[in-house]
Amino acid sequence: MSECLDYFTRLWNERINAEPRLDLISLMAHSPVTRHMEPTEFLGNLILLIVGGNDTTRNSITGGLLFMSQYPSELRKLTDNPKLISSAVSEIIRYQTPIAHMRRTAAIDSIVGGKPIRTGDKVVMWYISGNRDEEVIENANSFVIDRKNVRQHLSFGFGIHRCLGRHLAELQLRVLWEEILDGGLKIKVVGEPERIASNFVHGYSALPVRIEA
Repeated sequence: MSECLDYFTRLWNERINAEPRLDLISLMAHSPVTRHMEPTEFLGNLILLIVGGNDTTRNSITGGLLFMSQYPSELRKLTDNPKLISSAVSEIIRYQTPIAHMRRTAAIDSIVGGKPIRTGDKVVMWYISGNRDEEVIENANSFVIDRKNVRQHLSFGFGIHRCLGRHLAELQLRVLWEEILDGGLKIKVVGEPERIASNFVHGYSALPVRIEA
C-alpha cells in the first residue's frame, strides 16, 4: 500500500506542476476544489473511480445473466419484446445493487426514521436494503423487468453523491443485451455463482455458463 501511495503522490505532484491536460488526474490536480487534497484522499478517490467504473458494471452483467436464468418468464418477456431492454437494465441494476452501502458524515443535526443523528455522526446507507424496501417497491424481492417506476432505485446513490458514470453503465448493459438478443444467443447458467467475500461490493468471482449454438 505504501508503494502504491508513493507512486500516486509522485504522479499527483507531476500533474500539479505540469501544464493542464484533459486526463482525469490532471483535471483533479488543477481544479481549485480538489488540488489541495492529501495524497491518501487523492488515492481514495481514484480507487472509488476504479471500483465504480469496473466492478459495478461487471457484476451487474453477471447478475443479469443469473437473474434471467432464475426468472425464465422475465427472459421470455424480454425476447418477445426487446423494447423492454432499458427497463430490464434498470431492474438488473436494482436487483443486483453492486455497491451494497456507503458511509457519510452528518453535516447537521437531523431526525431520520424517528432516530436522532447528530452533526459528525457516521451514517451507513445500505442501498441493497433500500432497493428491497417493500414499503416503496411493490414485490421488491422479485425480479420484474417491466415493473412500474423501474428507474427509482438506489443503486446509483442519491443527491449530490449520485454516481457520475450511471449513464455509461446503463449504456454498456443496454448494448450487451441488444447484442445478445440480436444475435439470438442462448446463454445458459450451468452452475452456482461464486460470490466475493465483501460487505461493500456485492458481486461474483465466477458464474459458469454455456452459450448454446
